[in-house]
Amino acid sequence: MSMISARIERLPFARFHTHLLLMGGLGYMFDAMDAAVLAFILPVLRTAWNLSSVQIGVLGSSTYIGFLFGALFAGTLGDLIGRRAVMMSALALYCAASIVSAMVDTWPAFFAARIVAGMGTGAESAIIAPYLAEFVARRYRGAFTGALAGFFSFGFVAAALLGYFIVPSYDNGWRIVLVITAVPVVMLLWWRRALPESPRWLESRGREKEAEAVLDRIEAVFAREGRLLPPPVVEVVPPAGTGGTLLANFAALLAARQARITIMTWIMWLAITFSYYSFFVWIPGLLVQNGMSITKSFGYSIAIYCAQIPGYFSAAYFNERIGRQATIATYMVLGGVSALGLAFAQTDQHIILAGILLSLFMNGTYAGVYAYTAEVFPTPIRTTGAGLASAIGRIGAIVSPILVGYLYPNFGFAGVFGVTTTVLLLGAVTVVLMGVPTRGRSLEEIAAGETA
Repeated sequence: MSMISARIERLPFARFHTHLLLMGGLGYMFDAMDAAVLAFILPVLRTAWNLSSVQIGVLGSSTYIGFLFGALFAGTLGDLIGRRAVMMSALALYCAASIVSAMVDTWPAFFAARIVAGMGTGAESAIIAPYLAEFVARRYRGAFTGALAGFFSFGFVAAALLGYFIVPSYDNGWRIVLVITAVPVVMLLWWRRALPESPRWLESRGREKEAEAVLDRIEAVFAREGRLLPPPVVEVVPPAGTGGTLLANFAALLAARQARITIMTWIMWLAITFSYYSFFVWIPGLLVQNGMSITKSFGYSIAIYCAQIPGYFSAAYFNERIGRQATIATYMVLGGVSALGLAFAQTDQHIILAGILLSLFMNGTYAGVYAYTAEVFPTPIRTTGAGLASAIGRIGAIVSPILVGYLYPNFGFAGVFGVTTTVLLLGAVTVVLMGVPTRGRSLEEIAAGETA
């Protein structure tokens, strides 16, 4: 561990970190609002623009297509040009594209704008966790990053409220909602302007003087608050190397023991994203087909969205108590059990209970996944690895609704839940067997001991 890392590791959790949590978390909240609000807008556009089912399906996929490319580009650029620059650019791109999408009058233009907006949100969500985790000491990092992801839940709840109360209340309610989700981002951009670049990344690019200057400013904040910092403890840890070119960074992901970690993150992201979108895109419709009209109710939807909040924040707590691997595996398995309970529910009360538990555990899994992904790659390739894993996960979001659409007519509930639950169990086993422990270890120790 270098002096730069040692200085970060000695920082107690303080107001500085709370500001990081709020600035990053609000970004995740707007990302979630952007993704979730589309479900409430599409039925209005279908009528207003006389769209076919195919056209609606294409529009529904627009955000996820943008997510895929946004996450991939953000990850690669984050290691090459810096985390902060990518995060700020992604937020500005999303804001501009979302406002444009509120002004268009044809579905092809809306489709294009939503892809660009999705690129912004995909880039934002891929870069925030690995960027901000580099500022946090090992003893807080898992809970901090899990809580950071927890802001997604607030975005989904806000989208549901906007979708139910604003969209149907005005002739152009869908345009109003899109503007509401975009305009506050300008304020967030202004607030984030003071965010420093990651000292760990600066050091990995050979810019030690700049890294030291950033830490000097951070430590000055602690001094003004009267907080005395202990002397830094430099541990003997082999360096993870310096940042390379685009091709060199991709090659490093599959070199030596790092390959096992990289493939583990791919399977982990595919498993949770495939299963998540299988359940939440299709379950309401499948239950309605079976005569369970409760899934159309506002109360059911709000309960499902609100259950995300304890899901994310309970997992953030367990990230530090039992470790990231155990948290992810446990929540994946309990999510599968909840899905089976929903599949065999016979009453409205059982549907609501199983749906709440499913939402709690599936979203809680993401709190572990985001925290874990931000830790298991060395600093020079951290955002490349995290962005690629997130992008591969988005493939699961695109493929799962199509596969479920095939499975249900041919194999019914048993086929749908059999496949998705099996995928979840595969993901849990992969994380346990192929992953590495990260709780209580510095980012440099993880890289040197397991993934170098």
